[in-house]
Amino acid sequence: MAVLLLELSGPLQSWGDSSRYVKRGTRWEPTKSGVAGVLASALGRAREDKLDDLSSLEFGVRLDQPGSLLVDFQTERPLGDTSKAMPLSYRYYLADAKFLVALAGDASWLQELDEALRHPSWPLYLGRRSCPPDTPPSRGVRDDYQDVRSALSSEPWLATGRYRRRHQYVTDLEVACDVREGESAESQADLPLSFSGAGRKYAGRGVYRFRVPVKQLGGGKVSTTSTGAVALPAHDPMGFF
Repeated sequence: MAVLLLELSGPLQSWGDSSRYVKRGTRWEPTKSGVAGVLASALGRAREDKLDDLSSLEFGVRLDQPGSLLVDFQTERPLGDTSKAMPLSYRYYLADAKFLVALAGDASWLQELDEALRHPSWPLYLGRRSCPPDTPPSRGVRDDYQDVRSALSSEPWLATGRYRRRHQYVTDLEVACDVREGESAESQADLPLSFSGAGRKYAGRGVYRFRVPVKQLGGGKVSTTSTGAVALPAHDPMGFF
């Protein structure tokens, strides 16, 4: 058993699990189906390909920087015939959010996913095509964790220095992960069965939530002194170079 860690960070993210018609909502954290979509895109899979090897991975996410809710009111006007009704839609996004995702499974399979994320076949998006990541998603495969819960309870806090300075009284972070036998849980319709263009299919997934003290993550003490610009790693989310 090994754990693959992902940092999902970008100006905008959107992780819907029940969007219908004119209202396209988002959850406050990445969904399992959304992350499976990121992995499938990195692997270059077609929509009709099976998802069993992705949906069977143990999944968990930590809300390191929850972000703020943004609503985009969109309109359309058909060309030519202006007598038709003009469609309206409300699209919800998370702005300036950061999440730490953990996936547990066979080490060799996770290594393959890690390599695909570093050299994706197709561009990667954070829920929607208008939401590219602002940093390379993969943080590598770790064999020093027993499962996703131990990883999410130990990895350093990913929030920016500015966010930490503005939220100095944050004492713990929320974690949402796959439920285990005997635990009480909420249900989410985000277990992917098929991404087929003929009709996407999802099953229900039990989600267990708990909180992790910031102090045990090695990032609880916040410095109020600016350290200046930080050199970022090379990042090309659209694959232009």
